[in-house]
Amino acid sequence: MSLLSSSALPNSASAAPAATILRTPTLLLMAVATGLCAGSNYFNQPLLHSIAQALNLSEGKAALTVTLAQVSYALGLLFLVPLGDKLERRSLSVGLMLLAALGLAISGFAPNFELLLLGTVMTGLFSVAAQVLVPMAATLSEPARSGRAVGLVMSGLLAGILLARSAAGVLSSMGSWQLVYRLGAVAMLALAALLAWQLPRSRNAQPAGYLQILASMAGLLRRYPRLRTRSLLGALCFGSMSVLFSTLALLLAGPGFELSDAQIGLVGLVGVVGALSASVVGRLADRGWAQRVSGASLLLFALSWAAFWWGSSQLGLLLLGILLIDIALPGVHLSNQNIIYRLQADARSRINAVYMTSYFIGAAGGSALGALAWQWGAWPASCGLGLGLVLLAAAVFAQDLRLARSHRRASGLAACPEAC
Repeated sequence: MSLLSSSALPNSASAAPAATILRTPTLLLMAVATGLCAGSNYFNQPLLHSIAQALNLSEGKAALTVTLAQVSYALGLLFLVPLGDKLERRSLSVGLMLLAALGLAISGFAPNFELLLLGTVMTGLFSVAAQVLVPMAATLSEPARSGRAVGLVMSGLLAGILLARSAAGVLSSMGSWQLVYRLGAVAMLALAALLAWQLPRSRNAQPAGYLQILASMAGLLRRYPRLRTRSLLGALCFGSMSVLFSTLALLLAGPGFELSDAQIGLVGLVGVVGALSASVVGRLADRGWAQRVSGASLLLFALSWAAFWWGSSQLGLLLLGILLIDIALPGVHLSNQNIIYRLQADARSRINAVYMTSYFIGAAGGSALGALAWQWGAWPASCGLGLGLVLLAAAVFAQDLRLARSHRRASGLAACPEAC
């Protein structure tokens, strides 16, 4: 039985049948797929010590896989996700997932560091299928419920990132560090087949050429100041979180805690509660509360780093910090997306590519800076760096608020929804 219902499309730019609206079961399938796609780039984070031992590497060299995964993901966002405004989106997302599955398989059977790097790059580059599916959820949903649809899919994505770390740690203790990659490849193939069966065809009615699409992304940045501020806000916040997850495993495996891979992976499970808040954030954004959500989330970010600072030898405080930061990041991210997706409906894939490229450049930068901070001053230096990025994000948010107020005055509106 089809998982689609009949209603009018919210966006004339889609070439899907005019009666196609995604129902919740299809959105849940998309959520699982985006979760696996995004999460596959985080399998290595709790396994760095095991990878280093198995391949006879230093932990610093093994940590290069974390940065490389995020850099390759950012390149995929920049050069592959914009194809969602040119090509048929179902075929594009399924094809990218098949290539990502190949990358996971290479990592899962890699006998040396060079092949692990190849698998990591392929997985990162092609797992951007997730970022084709997210704006597709907004396009094929009713306008008044697009925030809820994106929030549901993003809940899956964020939960996938958190569960990926836990699954990797547990499976490593059951078999080897490569087991999670092998099982991930099989799951990716299965989800690609299900999406090919269930998703409707969807494409822009008048697609532009690829080079034209890439060139237009710079124009979108120039045209929409809030795309600039929201992209930078997302980059700084995800960078702050990446500082945490590029160094937390080193803290937990060290002399203060001496946790195993499985135990380190399970620590991240507390953050799943925060990831599930993404659906609630989407509903709040639909009601016009995106700015309030952003402000509250930045406050939670700052509180989380305070908990990390004081929790360097107390697991309870570390768990509290993880919970807070995993509520804060979806709050910023979903409110950002709710705003930018309303800027230009027929350019959502390009707008998403601009935003998410910035987002993962921030992640890669945070991981690299986090590793340097750890080498320089261990956990206290990492906490100082993470908090510093949050303070910069607060300054960017203040500028975004000024832009929103200026637009309201220019438009003569007493109140304005989140995209204003």
